[in-house]
Amino acid sequence: MSNPVEMALTWALGQPFPTVAYGIWTLLKIVAIFLPVVICVAFLTLWERKVIGWMQVRIGPNRVGKGFLQPFADVLKLIFKEIVVPTGANKWLFYIAPLLSIGPALAAWAVVPFDPTLVLADVNAGLLYILALTSIGVYGVILAGWASNSKYAFLGCLRSAAQIVSYEIAMGFALVGVLMAANSLNLSDIVNAQKGGWWQWYFLPLFPLFIVYFISGVAETNRHPFDVAEGESEIVAGFHVEYSGVTFAVFFLAEYANMILIAVLTSVMFLGGWLSPIPITNELTLFGATPLADGFFWLAAKVFVVLFFFLWIRASFPRYRYDQIMRLGWKIFIPVTLVFIVFLAIIMQTPWGEAFH
Repeated sequence: MSNPVEMALTWALGQPFPTVAYGIWTLLKIVAIFLPVVICVAFLTLWERKVIGWMQVRIGPNRVGKGFLQPFADVLKLIFKEIVVPTGANKWLFYIAPLLSIGPALAAWAVVPFDPTLVLADVNAGLLYILALTSIGVYGVILAGWASNSKYAFLGCLRSAAQIVSYEIAMGFALVGVLMAANSLNLSDIVNAQKGGWWQWYFLPLFPLFIVYFISGVAETNRHPFDVAEGESEIVAGFHVEYSGVTFAVFFLAEYANMILIAVLTSVMFLGGWLSPIPITNELTLFGATPLADGFFWLAAKVFVVLFFFLWIRASFPRYRYDQIMRLGWKIFIPVTLVFIVFLAIIMQTPWGEAFH
C-alpha cells in the first residue's frame, strides 16, 4: 500500500479506494504542517516580546500563566471581539483580503523539505512555486487598503505594496544565484548540493546574495525597521487599520507565518537545510540513536537562529524613512544582485567555478 489510509480503508471496507485514500492522506499531511505553523506563530509572538523585553531591560508578558499562556489569551480576545466593517467599504473584498494574505503564506509550505524524506510535494520546480506564491500576498495588502474605504488604510497599502514589490525583485535575483550554484529548482536538490559541512553551505560563496535575501525578507514581511505601513505622522496601523477581531488576527497570523517561512527558506537555500554543520555528528550515537544526524533538528535550530535575528533587528534599529527604504531596494540591492549574478555566471565557466558547486 502506498500510504496508511489505503491500508486502513482496505482493512475496514475491503477495498483500498486509492483516489479517496490519496486525498485523505494529503489532507492529513496539510493539517500536520498547518497546525504546527499556527502554534509556532503563537509562541513566536511571546518569544518576541520576551526577547525584546530582555534586550531593553523590561520584563515582558508575565501574568497569564506566568507569560506562557499569553498567546492563547490574545487569540481568545481576538476571536470574541466584534468585526466592524466600515461604512462604504466593499464588504466582499474586505473579507477576501485577509484570506489572500494568509493563503500564500501557508500554501508555500507544500514544497518545503523538512528532512530528506519529509516533504508534502517534492516538485522539481519548487523554487518557482515559492516565488509565484510569495508574490501573490501583495494583493491581500492592496485589497485591504482599498476595500476599507479609508484614506489612511489606502495610503498604508500603497506604501506596503511598493515596498513588497521592490524587495521581491531583489529576493528573486538572490535566489537566481542559488539556482545557478545548485543547478536545480528542486529545494531538496539545493539542500543536497550543500553536503560536506558548513564550509560547503551557500552562505559563504554567495554571501552578498545571502545578506540581500535576508534583509529583503525582513522588508518583505513589513518587519521593523521596514514597517512603513505604519505612518509616523498618521498614528495608525496602515493597510489593516480598519480591521478588528478575527480579520485582524488573520493579517497578524500571515505576517508571522511569513517570518517563519522566510527563516526556513533562508536555512534551506543558504544554510544547508536539514544538514549537520559537521558531518562527523552523523556517526555519533546515544543509546542506539543518532540525535545529531542530518534531519529536522538541524533545520529547526537554524530557523531558530534566523528568527532571533529578526527580533534582534527590531530591538536595535530605528524605523527608516520611506525614501531610504526604496533607495536601498532599487539602488543598492538590485544592482548588487545583478552584478553578482553576472560575476557568478562568468566565474562558473572557469576552474574556480567549483567553489560555487
